[in-house]
Amino acid sequence: MDGFTRYAVCYTPPPGPLADFGAAWLGWDSRGRRRRPHPQMRGLPRPVVARLTDMPRRYGFHATLKPPFALKPGFDISELHTATGALAASLSPVAADGLRLARLGGFLALMPEGDTTPLALLAARIVETLDGFRAAPSEADLARHRKPGLTSRQEVLLQQWGYPHVMEEFRFHLTLTGPLPEPEAGQVAALLRPVLAPLLPRPFRIREICLVGEGQDGRFHHLHRYRLSG
Repeated sequence: MDGFTRYAVCYTPPPGPLADFGAAWLGWDSRGRRRRPHPQMRGLPRPVVARLTDMPRRYGFHATLKPPFALKPGFDISELHTATGALAASLSPVAADGLRLARLGGFLALMPEGDTTPLALLAARIVETLDGFRAAPSEADLARHRKPGLTSRQEVLLQQWGYPHVMEEFRFHLTLTGPLPEPEAGQVAALLRPVLAPLLPRPFRIREICLVGEGQDGRFHHLHRYRLSG
């Protein structure tokens, strides 16, 4: 598990049709640690899919629970792995009614339907419990997250947890594209919905979490999957 610059705790779909589609759609399989050809889709040629997915590709198909962080000096990955496993063993699986294709902050993503409180509480527990492993962000790191429109509360969260969209600002999502203008977002969504419809679980359950690491290639790689067995 050496050679990674940052780590994150995520949800990734278990092996199956949704995970396969997400890896091919983005062009990167974080679990297999390999590039994947984009799918052949009516109305969405592969070069177009490559452009749409350029920004999220390196992260793989995932939903962030604890955002990427560098390890604090004095800790190593084996200690983070042990702590994440112990945390997962204390947490119970959570569920929502299902997943839907939606627009979030200008990009397209899969988002949960119904009550999302259990997902938010899961993420908050992970952020808080593992925060002792997080190195303090540099001023450059903080500046990168200070985008236009950042609220005063998000600034507080950024200072406290190293990321502005955690705790009550958290929105569970699996990113599918980079930012898109309104006409194109609607067109892409209309083409994706019938492809995604048979793949989206109802209900949507999270039974496992994953530790991922950012490699020297700038892409995130699956390191370990932990069952929520609390």
